Amino acid sequence: MTEALVVTGLDAFYGEVQALRGFELSLMKGEVLCLLGRNGAGKTTALKAIMGLVSVRAGTIVKDGKDLAQLPAHEVPKTGVAYVPQGRRLFAEMTVAENLEIGLMTRGKGKATRDAVIDLFPVLRERLNQRSGTLSGGEQQMLAMARALCLEPDVLLLDEPTEGLMPSMIARIRETVAALRERGVSTILVEQRVDAVLSLADRVAFIENGQNRETVPVDAVRAYPGFLHRYVGVG
Repeated sequence: MTEALVVTGLDAFYGEVQALRGFELSLMKGEVLCLLGRNGAGKTTALKAIMGLVSVRAGTIVKDGKDLAQLPAHEVPKTGVAYVPQGRRLFAEMTVAENLEIGLMTRGKGKATRDAVIDLFPVLRERLNQRSGTLSGGEQQMLAMARALCLEPDVLLLDEPTEGLMPSMIARIRETVAALRERGVSTILVEQRVDAVLSLADRVAFIENGQNRETVPVDAVRAYPGFLHRYVGVG
């Protein structure tokens, strides 16, 4: 398999506090790579570092031969990397359609892209003129994902997309990630729900103290629950 994204030797900081230390990660084309670890391990920071949202003082983030660590944050989505942060971060006063339009503008996409994205989330078709702040939690999460997909990304970063959602919405989001994999989209998924990870991931990276301690196939995690006990405290 070829690599969609390679992170090497990354040191990332919040102010003077170091959050990632020599962080390494490889994402293969068309795979779902899940980051697991305790709270504060560095999972969300890894996503923010890829997007240029935290200070990176060493290391590289290579996609298609380009080092994203050298780009300003607003240029990173233009390379085909989309990010759905924890908590969704929608423009609450704007309509569903207006939120989608912001995603489309990032890489100059149009109606065909919007239609393809809405086909993944049919409920949004009925909500296009509704203010996004009045949607249910699950609908807001779908809109956040849809807005990200309006970039037509080949790399998607998802930070706890199922947090606080009903089981039916969780299932829908998992189905969407699986459908995107079929289309060749590579996904890095931060998720606390171990059951969601094991049903969806191709590989699991265990993050601890700002480092990727080991990356293993999901079958190995199923076969040896000791991984989860050591790095997550369950199992």
